[in-house]
Amino acid sequence: MAKYLPVQRKREINLRDVMDAIRFIVCTGIQWRNLPEYFPKWNAVYYYFQKWTADQTLFRLNAALNELDRINQGKEAKPSLLLVDSQSVKLAPMIGTDRGFDAHKKINGRKRQLLTDSEGRIWDACAHAANLYDADGASLLFDESRMELWWPRLQKFLTDQHYQGTFSVMATDLGIHFEIRGKIGDAKGFEVIPIRWVIERTISWSNFCRRLVKDYERTIQNSVSWTICSNIYRILRRV
Repeated sequence: MAKYLPVQRKREINLRDVMDAIRFIVCTGIQWRNLPEYFPKWNAVYYYFQKWTADQTLFRLNAALNELDRINQGKEAKPSLLLVDSQSVKLAPMIGTDRGFDAHKKINGRKRQLLTDSEGRIWDACAHAANLYDADGASLLFDESRMELWWPRLQKFLTDQHYQGTFSVMATDLGIHFEIRGKIGDAKGFEVIPIRWVIERTISWSNFCRRLVKDYERTIQNSVSWTICSNIYRILRRV
């Protein structure tokens, strides 16, 4: 990780310990002030979390880990196929920013849009009010400052019918094939959809990270960062 963290100058705080503290929080879901004493002080860890969110260090680290994991499995570093799907989560009380009601899932809170490869690694994410339509909300994934992390080999997006509209138009304009793969016929309830079931599994895995079970963040930027940290936590355990 040292290649992606600012370790060029000496610090009293070990950045490896800071990264471990962030992984601990995303896994256990504890409050910042309840961070155990064997980690650096919570306000120092919070400072670095905010700093690495703003300068996108966490996103670059996440992409590098994904690439390493893919190479270890004999694949190209960058994906050629990406899956897109959303997850609606409740928002903590007393937070009014970017809040909405998802009438379909009966959830008052926010919606996360995830971008994963065919094996479930999260490459990017965005968050917005839960009442925003998927096709409009997912268009936030086309952030030029982060697209370079997953863009180079991309040929196709695989989604469901809810992404027809703004997202599909933007993808087509960029020369990316847009394919809808949904339920067969009039099937009701859960159905295993070829390839696209992988992102559903990733969404279910996120429930093992207690920081993500409910959205406690006042800003959607922090909400997205915790989503990325959950993938860092999972991939680091594997590599």
